Amino acid sequence: MLCAISGETPQVPVASRKSGNVFEKRLVEAYIAENGRDPVTDEELSTDDLVELKTSRIVRPRPPTLTSIPSLLSVFQNEWDALALESYTLRQQLTQTRQELSTALYQHDAAVRVIARLSRERDEAREALSGISVHRGSATNGDAMQLDSPGLSSELIVNVEATQGRLSKTRRKRPVPADWITADGLNTFAPKETSDTPCTNARSLAVNASCDALLLGGSDGKVGVYSVSEKAITEELNAGSAQVTDTIWIGTKAVASTSTGNVIIFESGREIASFSGHAGEATAIASHPSGDILASVGVDKSYIFYDLTSNTVATQVLTDSALTVAGFHPDGHLFAAGGVDGQIKLFDVKTGANAANFESTGPIEAISFSENGTWLASAAKGSTSVSVWDLRKAAVIHTIDIASPILAVQWEYTGQFLAIAGPSGLVVQHYSKSTKEWSEPLKNAVPSLALGWGLNASSIYCLDTEGLITTLTPQ
Repeated sequence: MLCAISGETPQVPVASRKSGNVFEKRLVEAYIAENGRDPVTDEELSTDDLVELKTSRIVRPRPPTLTSIPSLLSVFQNEWDALALESYTLRQQLTQTRQELSTALYQHDAAVRVIARLSRERDEAREALSGISVHRGSATNGDAMQLDSPGLSSELIVNVEATQGRLSKTRRKRPVPADWITADGLNTFAPKETSDTPCTNARSLAVNASCDALLLGGSDGKVGVYSVSEKAITEELNAGSAQVTDTIWIGTKAVASTSTGNVIIFESGREIASFSGHAGEATAIASHPSGDILASVGVDKSYIFYDLTSNTVATQVLTDSALTVAGFHPDGHLFAAGGVDGQIKLFDVKTGANAANFESTGPIEAISFSENGTWLASAAKGSTSVSVWDLRKAAVIHTIDIASPILAVQWEYTGQFLAIAGPSGLVVQHYSKSTKEWSEPLKNAVPSLALGWGLNASSIYCLDTEGLITTLTPQ
C-alpha cells in the first residue's frame, strides 16, 4: 500500500470511506484540517470518514533530542511530509489554473469573433439602408417608422404646442410692416453690387435674423460668413473635408450639413456640437420656429430632429424614399420633406406620423412654406414651373412657369412675394390679397443657385455658380 499523497508506504495507513484511497494518517488529517476535502476526489471529507487500517509494524521509539540521529531523521521526515503535501496542493492548483486559462482564452476568442461579425453587419446595414423600402400593409400615404428612439420628449412637445398656439393666433391678424417693400418697389430692383471674394463652389445661402450676415457652404468643407456691411467673407468655419450641402442660421448659431452625413453647429466661431446620424449624405436642414429643434434629412430615407437645448438627437424617423429638402410650417406643428420619389411628405412634428403626401412631377428640388400658414411652394428637379399648394385642400392652386430650370424658391415674411431662382435668372411673383391675383413685378437675368430676402424685403441676395453674392436693391 502506498499513500496517495506522498507515494510512500504509510506508517499509519487510513482509508477514505468515500474514495477508498489510502493515505498516511498524519498527512490526510493535516489536509482535511486545512481544506475539508478528499485530496484525490475533492469530495467533502472529515476525519470521521477515515478508517484506520491494521498492519503489522514495529513500534518506533520516542525520538530523543535533535542531537541524536533518530531525532534528526524524524525532523527530516516531518519536513518531507510537509513538502510532499505542499507539492501535491500546487499540482492541483496548477491543473485548475490551466483549465481556467484555457476557458478564458476560448471565451475571449469567441467574443472577438462576435464583435467582428456585429461590426461587419452594422456597416453592411448602414450601407444598405438607403436601398431599403418600408411598406406596411396596403398603405399608400408614405408610412413612416421611428428608428431606435422614443420620439420627442415631453418638454419638446410642450414647446411645439406652445409655439403653435402663440403663432397661429396672430398670423391672420398680423399687419404688413409699414416700411415693407411693395410691388412697385420691386419693379425697380436691379443688381447693385457683387462680392469680390467667392466661396468655392458654394451651393447654399442663408440670411440671419438681422439680415446683416449670410452663411455660405462650399465644396471644400468651408462655411463662409459673409458680412453685408463689409461686402466680404469675414469668417470661415471648418466643417471637415466633405462638401457642405446646406446651411442655416438659428439665432446666432450657424448650422451646416455635409455630404458625409454630418450636421455641425457653430457658435462664436467654434464648433459646439456635431451629429452623424445619417448613413450617407445629409441633404438639407431646417429650423423649428421655436429655435429649439433642428431637423435634417438624408439619402438614407430618414429625417432626424435634434434637441438644441441639450444638443442631443431627439428622434429619427425612416420614410420610404431618399429625402432631398426640408422645411417647418411657420406654426411649427408640421414638418415637410421632399423626396426623390416626387413626393412632398408632411409629418406631425410631435408624433412623427405621416399627415399627407403631395405628388409632384419629379424629385423635389426646393420647397418653401408661406407665412400665411396655408400655402406651400415647391419645384421639381429640372422643372421650369413652381407649384403653389393649398395645405387645406391638398391641391395645387397656382402654377408659375419661368421657362428655365428652378433651383430655389422662398417666400418673404408677409407671404405676398415668392422669389424663384435658377441658373437663368431670378423671378419674383406677387399675390395681391385684395384682388386675389398674381403678377410678376421682378424678372432679372442674375444667375442664382440660392437666394435670400434682405431686411424688410428691400433687397435680395443671390448666390451664383462661382460662389459670388449679387445684391439686388431698388434703383
